[in-house]
Amino acid sequence: MQRALILLGISVIVIGLTWPLISKLPIGRLPGDIVINRPGLKVFFPLTTTLILGVVVSLVLWLLRR
Repeated sequence: MQRALILLGISVIVIGLTWPLISKLPIGRLPGDIVINRPGLKVFFPLTTTLILGVVVSLVLWLLRR
């Protein structure tokens, strides 16, 4: 449990430091992400982004277990 919390903390720090670079990536604005804009309502369904991030996380975890 301690190791997982330390890795989570380090991950948050790394993401925070690289956020200016990450925010320029088109994540969240990919084709297949659904955005509904109506007066007084904005709904966002990041379908493609979720699938891509899921595959990347799965690959990283698979490589770490090897």
